[in-house]
Amino acid sequence: MQMSHVNDRDRVRLVSVPAASAAEAPVHSIALFATLDRGKWQIAAAVLIALLVGSCYAFLLATPLYRSTAALKLAPDQGQIVDFQSAAGRLPRDVAEVNSEVEVLRARGLMQQVVERLDLTTDPEFNSALQRDSGLGWATSWAGFGASGGELSPEEEARRVRDAVISKLLEAVTIRNIPLSLVFQISVVTQDARKSAQISDTIVDLYITNQIEAKFEATEQAALWLTERVAELQTKLEEAETKVSDFSAATELVSVVALRGLERQIKDLRKRITMAQGRRTTQTSRIVALKAAITFAEKVNASADTRLERLLPRVGEDPEAAEAFNARFQSVLQQSLQELARSDQQLAALRASEAEFTTQLSRQSDDLTALQQLSREADAGRVLYEHFLSRLNETSAQQGNQRADSRILSDAVVPQHPSAPRKALILAMSAVLGLLSGVGFILWREMRYDGFRTVCELEAATGCSVLGQIPKMPAKAGSDVLQFLANSPMSATAEAVRDIRTSFLRLNRGSLPQVIVSTSSVSGEGATTTAVALGQSFCGLGKSVLLVEGDGRRRAFTRHFPSLPSGGIGSVLREELSLSEAAHRPDGFGADVLGCDGPDTHLADLFASAQFKTLVDEARQTYDVVIIDAPPVLVSPDVRIVAEQADAILLTVERDKTPRGRVEEAMRLLYHSDRQITGLVLGQMRWTKM
Repeated sequence: MQMSHVNDRDRVRLVSVPAASAAEAPVHSIALFATLDRGKWQIAAAVLIALLVGSCYAFLLATPLYRSTAALKLAPDQGQIVDFQSAAGRLPRDVAEVNSEVEVLRARGLMQQVVERLDLTTDPEFNSALQRDSGLGWATSWAGFGASGGELSPEEEARRVRDAVISKLLEAVTIRNIPLSLVFQISVVTQDARKSAQISDTIVDLYITNQIEAKFEATEQAALWLTERVAELQTKLEEAETKVSDFSAATELVSVVALRGLERQIKDLRKRITMAQGRRTTQTSRIVALKAAITFAEKVNASADTRLERLLPRVGEDPEAAEAFNARFQSVLQQSLQELARSDQQLAALRASEAEFTTQLSRQSDDLTALQQLSREADAGRVLYEHFLSRLNETSAQQGNQRADSRILSDAVVPQHPSAPRKALILAMSAVLGLLSGVGFILWREMRYDGFRTVCELEAATGCSVLGQIPKMPAKAGSDVLQFLANSPMSATAEAVRDIRTSFLRLNRGSLPQVIVSTSSVSGEGATTTAVALGQSFCGLGKSVLLVEGDGRRRAFTRHFPSLPSGGIGSVLREELSLSEAAHRPDGFGADVLGCDGPDTHLADLFASAQFKTLVDEARQTYDVVIIDAPPVLVSPDVRIVAEQADAILLTVERDKTPRGRVEEAMRLLYHSDRQITGLVLGQMRWTKM
């Protein structure tokens, strides 16, 4: 009697449905919460472990650290007690200078002074060489991290240690400028509260002291330079004044007023020369005209003499008048020649005086210019000398009156409680990290999940009906399964087995399949337990049941039925025993059991023989239900041979364990053997009540 099986269209669905559902199924928040709910205990364990690790670190492993902070303010605008212009410049307020002061506070030179003042080279916290006796120091020394690369002289070794201590101190110091202000915070973190406060105060004190010393040194250098410069300027001034004095003594008294008088005299002389030249020209013209006159009238016109004009009318009539006229004309001519000679003498004298005055003016002008140049040089030297002398006096007055460009706002306070480790923060971060790790692990596991959790998933992936779900039994040994089912007939496990039995009745319209093969994809999925429990359930209906062990390699029946005889299915197939002789009725079990003789690797040959078909036919005539516990499909080919004689094939799938690919491969092998699975059983379900 054969049962209805899955058709070819459903078999194609076995391969196509999972891919489509995996690609198209949306990820809902409900599914996400369900996933997290399934892994809530793992998440809680991750959080607990993280809290334990964080607590161990915060309370046991971490070294307490104490932070102490001192504050100072730049005060570049504070005045001096004596309000002189300082030789050492004051700090401006721009961002570049403020940032520069931060670097000055972090300078290795300043930190070296702190190390030397507090003798930090003898402090094991800063000098790692003093920690070599510890396990960590020994390990680093052995690993070569502390090697110096060869023998060092005592000076080089001391310098190397000092540099290492300074670097360690820089790691412990934090310099912070409060935004939009001139306030600096100097924080130090060490393992000792008093040490932190002491280092902070020392840094501030040395910083201010260095500012004062730098100003004092700058003032001292300026005073020294000014002293030398004043001496030089004084010498130059004396030389310039000596030159002025010597030049004044070697030359005539020269002044601007005298030069202006000479200039006026020269100007007057030049005017007189011009006038004299004009008169000479006139006289020369008259003499020429007189010498050129021939007639009496021309002579009168040329001489312009009144006596000649009176004698002119009579010269033609009176010879004495003509003689008197000629005598007078000659007298006028001689007088004109004498006047011309006097004019030439006067003009020559004027020109000589002009030349003499011009030479004197030029000489005195050069002397005055040279005197003025020497005077200006002396005056300039005197002004410069007086200026530098004044600066020298001011600088000398400032040497004992220097003030720093910073002032302390607050000294470092010895902390009462450690600043690190921040235990509450560590625990909170540990809890968050544990939560994220747990959630991440659950989601990662969910992404890699390849099994089945519910009946819907199994049916959607395979296209076959799920006949039942068997919970995980509380029995620790296989022999306790029957005892558990007998003692708990109303348990969830017993109800699940009866549900499988009912599903068989519904599939075949009220009649049970006579030969049922129970198998699985791989070992350990509960196919044997399903077969045993189903056989006992069929006995509850008053049916005669034969339970056949078809897996000769594992011989799982020996765990359920320790009293099985040595003769079994192998002996029957080899015709050494009959079915009635080999069948065994265990105590407390209502069905007959046909076990295996022992580990037999030739059962596949026996199952393929005609004797196996004869055995099945005989069992059909003798028993109402024959249940064969076959080996896993992917482990042994025996199940495909045994399934040829079956009316129904029941494939057990373990929840959360059996991969989808193995289930699909098992169904594919059975399909290619022209055998189709009647139904599936989802085993090892985890329910709260069973």
